[in-house]
This record gives sequence, structure tokens and C-alpha cells, in this order.
Amino acid sequence: MEISTKIFGEFSGNVVQEFTLTNRQGVSLSAITYGAAVTAIKVPDKEGLLQNIVLGYDSLDEYLSYRPFYGATVGRVAGRIDKGKFTLVGKNYQLETNEKGNHLHGGKNSLDTKIWTVETSSSENEAQLIFMYTSPHNENNYPGNLVLQVTYTLTESNDWKINYYATTDESTLFNPTNHVYFNLSGDPTKTINQHTLALTSKYFGELREDSIPTGNLLPVDRTPFDFTTADTIDKGFESTYPQNELVSGYDHPFVLEHISGKPEATLSDITSGRRVQMFTDRDSVVIYATNALNGKHTEEGKVMEHYAGITLETQQLPDAINQEAFGNIILHPDEVFQSETTYRFDTML
Repeated sequence: MEISTKIFGEFSGNVVQEFTLTNRQGVSLSAITYGAAVTAIKVPDKEGLLQNIVLGYDSLDEYLSYRPFYGATVGRVAGRIDKGKFTLVGKNYQLETNEKGNHLHGGKNSLDTKIWTVETSSSENEAQLIFMYTSPHNENNYPGNLVLQVTYTLTESNDWKINYYATTDESTLFNPTNHVYFNLSGDPTKTINQHTLALTSKYFGELREDSIPTGNLLPVDRTPFDFTTADTIDKGFESTYPQNELVSGYDHPFVLEHISGKPEATLSDITSGRRVQMFTDRDSVVIYATNALNGKHTEEGKVMEHYAGITLETQQLPDAINQEAFGNIILHPDEVFQSETTYRFDTML
């Protein structure tokens, strides 16, 4: 395994580095110390052509100017919190509201905007980037000093593993995700409309007009949210089903079934032959299909258009702190948060 590094830019007097892990097959993963963001993942297509399959920016300036969370570590809490309000251990908290009167992805200056320290590790079969950051008490109005470690591992079997580890000195909320956008064609000027998706999910979270979950989990059966059998993503883009119309596609949590040995999600591109299988211990995955891209963003000099990528954001269900049946996102001082998500890259036979 090879680990290389280069200077990616400078932010607030800090040099931002980009690290690249490369295995013997030539598969590589690159990430920067700004936001612990994944900037590129290069994997072969069915003909062996190596191309980048995730959306990212050409320069640090673009990461600073725009914020679609490309490849970033998101939190403290991924997704939305209704009106930015929650009650924890008998105390009421008010977070900043940064989208439609609600709190989104940890706030304006959250984990994706921080400079992380990084250590590297390698062995015969894998290499790691170990990102570390301490979120101080009251950062974005969250209680507790939260000590974070996010590890990216690339293996010789073409797995990308994300391991989260966190502790706190005061009860707080923690529900992280990685906001990587996949485009398996290797060309960001092409849409992901004909990518196929399969999910081990029979229910999805219904959204209000402001994208906060209503608390209702709706059956996917006979709706454009049914991916229990692999189907193309675009079936929801022009759909008149109200939940699709609400967001011009998908920006919804899907409740996952955990079936031993079976991936929770499989994303495929028939043209390139590339496939990503996702395994996670989280209760849900939020599927978002770059509904808001406006043609102003570039990658490798190419303009990224509407539906240029799709996320598979593993997490507990959004707004879980205010939704009794949505799972636990509270971290107490006597606890350790640990979670793992794996994305496995290969080509279809």
C-alpha cells in the first residue's frame, strides 16, 4: 500500500494537505484535512479504466466558497433538527437555524469546515488515514467537549471503511455521516439517472415541506421509493408522487434491514460496469440525488449538472432527538460512540 501527500491549499493560516491511499490494483482514495473530506476515489471500470467516481472540487477555494458537503464528515448531527431545538437531560437547547428555520448538518461552522489533524498507518493489506478533531463545549451551541476520530481505511480487496469513534465529557448529541456523492460513470458531466439502486428497506421517512420528518414511516411498496429490487434512480425525478415532488427526487431516509452477509445498499452503473456495495451498522441511509446542483460547480474542469451524483449517507434517522421512534443519538460521558460503514467497489460480471 502506498501513501502520498501534497499541499491542497491554505485556510486561516493552516496548510491544508491532501493524502492519497493507493493499493496494488491502482485503486486510490484521496482526502483533505479540511472537513476530513474525500476528494477522489479512483476505481476501474469493466475495461480496467481508472476514473474518479465521486464529486469534488478542483481547489480549496471552491470548498470554501460553496458547501454541498462533497465527501465531508458531517456533524455533530447529520441531517435536520426541527427548529434547532431539543431537550437533553432536562435542559432545553437552541441551535442555530441555517436552513428554512431548521438546523442542518451541525450548523454553519460544523465539522465539515474544520481543520482536522491526521495520522497515517499502513500494512501489507490496508492503509489508513486517521482524522482527529476536538469539538469544544458549546461549539454551535452543542454541549460537551467532543473528542472525535474518523478513520478511512482502503484495503487491497477494494473496500473503503469509515470508522467513527467519539467520547464526550457532558451529555450531547452525535449522529455523524460522510456526505460522499457517487457518480460511477467516472464523468461528472453525465447524470446518475440510469444508475440502479437496491436497498434492504421496506420503509422510508415521510418529510414535511421543510424536509423535517413527520415521524411517519411509510411503506415503499408501490411507490417510487421501492428499491427492494434494483431499479433506476430516475424513476423518482419526474414522479408526481408527492414525496418525490417535494424535493424533485430524493432527499429521504430509508430504514434499513440488516440481513447477514447482504449489503444494505447496492449502487450500479451498467455502462461502466462499476458497482458499490454498502454495509453499515446504522439504522438508516439518506439518499440524496444532487437535486440542487446548478451547473456552476466544476470537477477536473468539467461542469457538474443537475443529478450529477447520489449520496448514501448512513446515519440514525434525521431529527431522532425529537422523534421518539427514530432511535438514539445521545452520547453520555460514560459511553463510547463507535460505528462502521463500508463501501465495497467492484465491477459487475
